Amino acid sequence: MSNALSDQELIRREALQKLRALGIEPFPAAEYKVSATAQEVKGLFKEEGEPSRVTLAGRIMSVRVMGKASFAVLRDHSGDQQIYIARDSICPGDDKRLYDEAWKHLLHLGDFIGVEGFVFKTRTGEITVHVEKLSVLSKALRPLPVVKTDDEGNVHDAFTDPEQRYRMRYVDLIVNPQVKETFLKRSRIITAMRDFMIGAGYYEVETPVLQPIPGGAAARPFITHHNALDIPLYMRIANELYLKRLIVGGFDGVFEFSRNFRNEGMDRTHNPEFTIMELYVAYKDYRWMMEFMERMLERVCIAANGTSSATFTTNTISFTAPFKRITMCGSIQEKTGAGVLEMDEPALRALCANHHIHVEASMGKGKLIDELFSALVQPELIQPTFVTDFPLEMSPLCKKHREDPRLTERFELFVNGFELANAYSELNDPIDQRERFEEQVKLQARGDDEAMFIDQDFLRALEYGMPPTSGVGIGLDRLVMLLTNNPAIQEVLFFPQMRPEKAD
Repeated sequence: MSNALSDQELIRREALQKLRALGIEPFPAAEYKVSATAQEVKGLFKEEGEPSRVTLAGRIMSVRVMGKASFAVLRDHSGDQQIYIARDSICPGDDKRLYDEAWKHLLHLGDFIGVEGFVFKTRTGEITVHVEKLSVLSKALRPLPVVKTDDEGNVHDAFTDPEQRYRMRYVDLIVNPQVKETFLKRSRIITAMRDFMIGAGYYEVETPVLQPIPGGAAARPFITHHNALDIPLYMRIANELYLKRLIVGGFDGVFEFSRNFRNEGMDRTHNPEFTIMELYVAYKDYRWMMEFMERMLERVCIAANGTSSATFTTNTISFTAPFKRITMCGSIQEKTGAGVLEMDEPALRALCANHHIHVEASMGKGKLIDELFSALVQPELIQPTFVTDFPLEMSPLCKKHREDPRLTERFELFVNGFELANAYSELNDPIDQRERFEEQVKLQARGDDEAMFIDQDFLRALEYGMPPTSGVGIGLDRLVMLLTNNPAIQEVLFFPQMRPEKAD
């Protein structure tokens, strides 16, 4: 990042001083009352009678000066609006400096102005605001990228470099209007999901971000230190164990939109800071949760796109219920011919080697099966698919399967080849849960830095009794990717994690 000012930045700083010399404050403090948005102006034009009067504010996005008159485009949060500025209209008496000096030479693209005037239609049919009063609201000291489209429709000088766009999202949002639509859809997705769960009778809650034990998922945490308590704390990798404490406490259904943090790699579907929605409902199981997820995701897709399907890259994804269901071990057997549930760890390692799948020495049986599934099955799961009945070793917080104790009552929802949701019939037997945690400690001893800690307080909570419960976590960022056709998670986060800029 350079601190040296460009020629354009120097010109704008000089204009700043000249505006003040004219008695115009470039950063006024008073409220500017707006009567209409750019979008609303379109509906105010009258073919007959007195024209509608409006007060509009926005950023200057383009200017065409034609001597004593100009056309310009203002952009506010709702869109663009053309304005017409004539020197004789905004400069009463003999003082023409507001037009000849301020407007023509001291205001630039990116500046914020307010205008008052009336709505009319030009000879070319463009609904326009005829400006009678102009106010400077904020001076931009850096120039915007100027995106141009030639007569053939080719775009030049577009602000398209991903690193620049993610690092300077504020500029990206200004000059690339389609980016804003992604985040407006994100807001609609969250609202639809929240309304669906509240409508079902469940309560939105908040749980700690700083935790003494990172629990609820297998992941590497971020570690910090609390000075007053003089203890290490972990930024949450999941909120699961706290939400289940609330089920113990008597809530029948709770959910949270949780900002989580995992000290892991970054790629097109992973960011170290991300959002998950987790829901826990008493007296339900994972089979019920599959049906609930089908209904909710169909509703959310319609809220975002007006239809129950979405286009993602070259695929049309249908969120119309019911979704396909397959078992994890059965799907691997279809690909390999091997019954992985009956195989021991050396045999699983050999099977991975036969399929050229790299594995680590620290991986136990559960992770080896997971690697086989991830390599051989997962990439082909394009339409929404529930993968069910995971091996016991893979699910330390999940209830054993009612028909086969080697399995658990768990599903993951895969769409377009990546995981979107993870759900269990929650383990509520405190003795079984303690044994599962102890198995995780053994994995830690083998070098698995994603294995879970023993959470003694959570075990104590379970000993007070937790009713049968089903829980689910949905990767909100990935859902937004799917419903907005953005193949990189960085496109659906306002400010994705990046390396610091280097000073010139």
